Amino acid sequence: MEAAVPDFAREVRERFGAFRHHVLATLRRDGAPRLSGLEADFRHGELWLGMMAGSRKVRDLRRDPRFALHANPGGGPDLALGDVRVSGRAVEVTDPGIMARYAAAVRPPEPFHLFRAELTEVMRTSTEELYLKLESWRPGRPLRTLRRRSDDPEVLAE
Repeated sequence: MEAAVPDFAREVRERFGAFRHHVLATLRRDGAPRLSGLEADFRHGELWLGMMAGSRKVRDLRRDPRFALHANPGGGPDLALGDVRVSGRAVEVTDPGIMARYAAAVRPPEPFHLFRAELTEVMRTSTEELYLKLESWRPGRPLRTLRRRSDDPEVLAE
């Protein structure tokens, strides 16, 4: 994302950086969604998901690596900073060097599990004058921007 859409990537990183805690969606064994709090951060051009050892979200991701992550929107109704959601696949990191580098920078409670996010979609919703601005990026595709008003007759379709 960094190379393909650098300005958009910067806005997404800033939105995640505005708050420490975010909301992770994983899939339970029966396919139902599970929402969990999570500290996520961008380092070295990648999104990292650190988790407590033995947590249910770790078990969920080991079984099915698909996830969605919603950046903490903060308080109030203002969308000036945007509402950001990413989704993709979580790849567990077991390399001792990478784990040590992450632990030195973040200082998570140990032991911990670390996942690197392979993003499949990034969405940012914000306001722009009279419009709701929807930006969507997927690997290998250009950034797509739609502007809607509440009285628009069209309905967005996937």
